[in-house]
Amino acid sequence: MSRTATTKSTLIDGASKAIIEQLQHDGRKSYAEIGKKVGLSEAAVRQRVQKLTENGMLQIVAVTDPMQMGYYRQAMIGIRCTGDTRAIAETIAKLTETDYVVHTAGSFDILVEVICENDDEFIELLNSKIRSLPGVISTETFVYLKLHKQFYNWGVR
Repeated sequence: MSRTATTKSTLIDGASKAIIEQLQHDGRKSYAEIGKKVGLSEAAVRQRVQKLTENGMLQIVAVTDPMQMGYYRQAMIGIRCTGDTRAIAETIAKLTETDYVVHTAGSFDILVEVICENDDEFIELLNSKIRSLPGVISTETFVYLKLHKQFYNWGVR
């Protein structure tokens, strides 16, 4: 899901925000339960969720602990680039090992979160798939040692 500058066409009303907050607390909650909490019918909640999903504003997923799923190497990679960073980011975003790719301002042009089964897979990814890309000047890796918090229930503003 991409984030872009807010425009009038992407603004959502209070009812949709309330639906999103309900789903952030429990993505398995039924539309009927959500409707009771936000004052809408089950059908209205279903339609709004479908529209939010189709518009790319909402994504309902199962969040897992990668270590318990057999992925023992997680890292954030800061990438410094030259040329069109959008093309580099798009190429990296297509890699199956990446789950987060974002343009940044500061000492890195792109930040990439990766999840690999082991260090050998990580080294292959870093050397053969990222550092070898045209336009990549340098990388800095931040290896995750322990996951302390991973929540997505920050609400809507």
